[in-house]
Amino acid sequence: MSNPPATLHLRLWALAWPLILSNITTPLLGLVDAAVLGHLDSPVYLGAVALAGNLFTFLFWAFGFLRMGATGLAAQSWGAGDQERLIREFLRAAAIALGIGLFMILNRAWILPLGLEWMQATGDIWTQAHNYAEIRIFSAPAVLIQYCVVGWLIGCQRTRSALILAVSANIVNIALDLLFVVGFGMRADGVAWASLIAEYYSLVLGLYFVVRGDAGNFLVQLRNPELWARSAFAKLLKLNGDLFIRTILLLFTFAFFTAQGAQLGTNVLAANAVLLTFLMIISNALDGFANGVEALCGEAVGKRDQAMLRRTARVGGVWSLVTALLLTLAFWLGGDWLINRLTDLEVIRTEASRYLIWLILCPLIGVWSYLFDGVFVGATQGKAMRDTIIVATLLVFLPSWWLTQGWGNHGLWFSLCLFLAARGAYQGWLYKTFCQHEKWFITN
Repeated sequence: MSNPPATLHLRLWALAWPLILSNITTPLLGLVDAAVLGHLDSPVYLGAVALAGNLFTFLFWAFGFLRMGATGLAAQSWGAGDQERLIREFLRAAAIALGIGLFMILNRAWILPLGLEWMQATGDIWTQAHNYAEIRIFSAPAVLIQYCVVGWLIGCQRTRSALILAVSANIVNIALDLLFVVGFGMRADGVAWASLIAEYYSLVLGLYFVVRGDAGNFLVQLRNPELWARSAFAKLLKLNGDLFIRTILLLFTFAFFTAQGAQLGTNVLAANAVLLTFLMIISNALDGFANGVEALCGEAVGKRDQAMLRRTARVGGVWSLVTALLLTLAFWLGGDWLINRLTDLEVIRTEASRYLIWLILCPLIGVWSYLFDGVFVGATQGKAMRDTIIVATLLVFLPSWWLTQGWGNHGLWFSLCLFLAARGAYQGWLYKTFCQHEKWFITN
C-alpha cells in the first residue's frame, strides 16, 4: 500500500535536511582555502589554486552523472527489495568510476596542460596551478567513486551517512590545509595534498558506510557472473551517456554565461560572479529536496507504484515551492546587504544591485526544473533529461541570448531565466505524459 501524504511529508524532510546541511558545508572549504592562501606573501598562490580548482570542478563534475545514475538505480532496487541487485548496481557504477579516474591519471600529461590553457593560465600562475594539478589529479578515482557512494546512500535513503561523510571530509581537509600551509610552510602544493588526502579519507569512510554489516554479500556479488553481464553494463552506460550529455550542456550554459559577462566588462563579470554565488546557494537548498524526491520516486518505480510517485512529486513540489518563496523573500529583503558583505568595491556593489532582480526571480522560475530533475533521476529517465536540456540550451537559451544582446547583461540574465523556465516547463509536460501512459515502468 502507498504511503499516505502525511507520511511522505515526514519521509521527505527526513531525507532532505541532511542533504541541505551537506550542501551548505561544501562552499566553506573554498573559503578556508582562500583565507589560508590569501595571507601568503604573493597573490599568485591564491590565483593558481582558484584557477586549478575551477578546472577540477569542471573536470570532475562533468562526470556527476555517476551520482545521479547510482541514486536512481539504487532507489529502484531498494524499492523492489532486491538486496543483491542493489549491491551489483553499486559495484558496476564504482567500476566505471574507477576506470574513468585511472584514465585521467594515465592521460594527465595532455589533460592538465590543455585544461590550464583553456583556463588561460600564464606565467607564475600557470606554474603553481600545474604543480597543484599534478598532485590533485591523483584524487580522480576517489572523487568519482565517491559520487557513486553518495548516490547509492541517497538511493538507500541513508542521507545522514552522506552528511557525516561530507562534513567529516571537509573538517579533515581544513585541518590539513592549516597543517601543511600554516604549519609546514607549503604553498599551493600543500592545499593540493590536503585535498588529495581528504578525498581518499572520504572514500574509505564512504565505502565503510556502504558495506557496513553486509561485507559478505558484497564479496559474494563480486564473484557473481551477473555483475559483469554485458546487458547490465550496456543499460548503465546508456543511462550514464544520456546524463553525461545533460551535465555537459548544463556546464556549457553557465560557462557561456560567464564568458559573455566577461565580454561586457570587468565590472559586469565581477557582479555576475557575486550573483552566481547566491544562485549556488539557491541551487543547494532546492537540491536537498530534489535529492529526497529522487530516493522516494526511485522507490516508487521499484515498487511499480505510480500513485506513490505522483504523491511524492506533489509533496516535493509543496516544500520546494515553500523554499523557493522563502529564498525569493530573503534576496528581495536582504539582497543588497548580502552583496555588501561579499565585496567592498562600490562599483561592483552598484553593478550587482542593478541585476539583483533576476536573482530574486530565479528561485520561483527554477524551482520546477530542480523538482522534476529529482523525479526523472529517481526513475532513471536519462533520455527525458537529455532531451529537456538540449531543447532548453539550443532552442531557448542561445537564441534568446542572441536576440537580446542589445539588452546587455539584462539580456544575459533574462536568457538564463528562460533556460530555467524551459527546463521546468518541458519536464512538467513530460511528467504529465509519463503519468498518463505509465511510461515510468515501460521504459524501465
